[in-house]
Amino acid sequence: MAASLAPERRALVPSGVSGMSRAERLCVATGVFLCLSGLVHLVVFLVDGGPWYGPVSWRKPVTFGLSFGLTLIAVTWVTSYLRIGARRRAALLVVFAADCVVEVAGITLQAWRRVPSHLNTETPFDTAVAMTLAVGGGVLVVVLSAFAAAAFRRRPGGPPGMVLALRSGFAILMVALLSGAAMIARGVVLSRTGHQQAAYDSTASLKPLHGVSLHAVLVLPALVLLLARTSWSEVARQRVLYAAVGAYAAAVLVAGIRVGLTW
Repeated sequence: MAASLAPERRALVPSGVSGMSRAERLCVATGVFLCLSGLVHLVVFLVDGGPWYGPVSWRKPVTFGLSFGLTLIAVTWVTSYLRIGARRRAALLVVFAADCVVEVAGITLQAWRRVPSHLNTETPFDTAVAMTLAVGGGVLVVVLSAFAAAAFRRRPGGPPGMVLALRSGFAILMVALLSGAAMIARGVVLSRTGHQQAAYDSTASLKPLHGVSLHAVLVLPALVLLLARTSWSEVARQRVLYAAVGAYAAAVLVAGIRVGLTW
């Protein structure tokens, strides 16, 4: 009973750091660390220079550090509104946090070694790193799909509009996961058939779709909380939220059409 009531309490009264569970504090701290890692590597890029794009660049530890850090913090926050058992949620969050660290660490390591991180099978070590990142991607899909299923299985808690924001955010997040899996799958096929450079180039068309759809699960729930602090009527807040969801969906659709035209 206590676990089922937790989302309602947390939706109405911000708990702050002191009210977080141990798993939540661990995940938020890890997310902050990953974001700092991304910012540090941005400084490294500014000092060291080199290309921003391409399979070997400082862009990858920057963008992956920031993206994984923000996503981990966002997922830790938004899943507090889900009606899911406390132990199950904590276990999923810890696995997700560990996987985020492994992904960013592998990408960062290869950036410092000045070799590609994904789809790189040039040496046994590079192959091991690439396979670890691929398996880690599979773990991400499983964990986030479990949270998405929980969002649709039982009505989440939170202020008015949070149900739509969470379900829309997780649905769009699934697009990000599928596009990421498609990038890896296509690249692996090309790599194993002897087209290594084509494997690296093949991910370019899917990156905008992947990037656009990745953070809806943070943006839309955050918008709900911002709207809840305004003096606008519920109807006005609802219209703004509907417009935001529609705009996000349209952006994902446009990115998807671009993929279809270049795939």
